[in-house]
Amino acid sequence: MTGCGCGEVEARQAGQRRTLRVAFALNATMFVVGIMAGIAGQSSGLIADALDMLADASAYAIALMAIERSGIFKARAANLSGTILLILGAGVMLDAGRRGIFGSSPQSIVMIAVATVSLLVNSTVLYLLSKQQNKKEVHLRATYIFTRADVIANLAVILSGAVLLVTKFRYIDLAVGGAIGIYVIHEALEILGEAREAREAELRVK
Repeated sequence: MTGCGCGEVEARQAGQRRTLRVAFALNATMFVVGIMAGIAGQSSGLIADALDMLADASAYAIALMAIERSGIFKARAANLSGTILLILGAGVMLDAGRRGIFGSSPQSIVMIAVATVSLLVNSTVLYLLSKQQNKKEVHLRATYIFTRADVIANLAVILSGAVLLVTKFRYIDLAVGGAIGIYVIHEALEILGEAREAREAELRVK
C-alpha cells in the first residue's frame, strides 16, 4: 500500500475534526451569550450576530458528520448549511423590521463588549479554518464562508455601537441588523451555488 496516501488523508481528517469541534464549542457558547445580551440590550445587531453564530455552530456540526463521507454527501451537507443560513438571514431582517415598527432602546456598551468578544472568537476560528481549506471539501468551504460573514458582522455591530454611543441614534442598530441579514442571505446563496456545482461535478464523474 506504499504511496496510497492513507496516512496523509487520516491526518487531514483528524485536523478537520479538531478544528470543527473547537469551532462548534466556541460558536455554540457565543450564541447563548449573544442572544441573551441581544435580548437584554435590545439590540437587533447583536441578535442578528447571535443567530449567525447559531448558523455557524450548525454548519460545523454538519461538516463534522460529512468527514469521511462521499462528495455527494458533502455537497448535500453544504446545501443544508446554506439553507439554514438563508432562513436565518430572512429572520434577522424581519426582526429588524419589527423593532423598527414597535421601537427599541439598544444598549451601546453591551453591543460593543459582546461583539468584541465575538470578533476575537470568530477571528480565531477563521484562522483555524483557513489552514484546513481545500477546494474539493465544499462542506468546509461553507463553514469558512459562514465564519467570514461573522467577522464582518462583528465589526459592523462594534461600529454601530460606537455610533450609537456618540449620537444616541437607535436606528443605526436596526440598519446594521438588517444589513447583516442581507449579507447573510448573500453568503447563503454563495454556499448553495457552490454546493450545486460540487454536486453536479460529482454526478459527472459517476
